[in-house]
Amino acid sequence: MRIISGLYKGRRFQASGSLPVRPTTDAAKESLFNILGNHVEWEDLAVLDLFAGIGGISYEFISRGARIVHAVDIHPGCTAFIRSMAEKLGMDNLQVFRQDAFSFLEKSRYPYNMVFADPPYQMDNIASIPDIVLKSECLQAEGIFILEHSGKYHFETDPRCIEERRYGKVHFSFFKKIDSLQLL
Repeated sequence: MRIISGLYKGRRFQASGSLPVRPTTDAAKESLFNILGNHVEWEDLAVLDLFAGIGGISYEFISRGARIVHAVDIHPGCTAFIRSMAEKLGMDNLQVFRQDAFSFLEKSRYPYNMVFADPPYQMDNIASIPDIVLKSECLQAEGIFILEHSGKYHFETDPRCIEERRYGKVHFSFFKKIDSLQLL
């Protein structure tokens, strides 16, 4: 795995095979960030990365200039890896939380303008994640929520889903709160 663009472009990272992760492919990650690059001011972003795994998405946001990124994962090996990489790279605006993503959403009141979630594809309640995130106080009114998921799920009938993209087996669904709908 590598960081695609920005300050840390080309830096590689590889976690132990014993960690329960399925990192977003470089091709899918590059496509995602190309889409976002046309619509966001990186330095204004406060990002929440749920189910952060080994932090590939978090590093990419930081590398491109996000103001702050909070990475949340319940696995102690994953959070230790992210902390280690953040220290190694000098990413002082990347904060790591070892916590269940749903508990974090319930308790946090930090105002993020972007939330990214990449839950395990075998998780039972993936279809409920947009409701949980969009109803939480974490996502600002004009914020964007991005869900990475398998082809098993389709959200095009959800009025809050503003776009879906597919890159091989990786699907990204983009959501906005209903009172702030605008196309990307």
